[in-house]
Amino acid sequence: MASVARVTEISAISESSFEDAVKVGISRAAETLRKLQSAWIKEMEVQISENGDISGYKVNMLVTFVLE
Repeated sequence: MASVARVTEISAISESSFEDAVKVGISRAAETLRKLQSAWIKEMEVQISENGDISGYKVNMLVTFVLE
């Protein structure tokens, strides 16, 4: 039997690191999507506060999951 997969784009933000932002995004996706297969990090961006410090790490990722 053949499988069909779907790809959806999600964004996630962390105050600590890009790696944590990826974990946050995957964890949240796993709450609503079943049969997650992979994630491709499309973009990474740092958010900068008014005083010039990094205030957040944002990732845009494409998540692949198999349709039932």
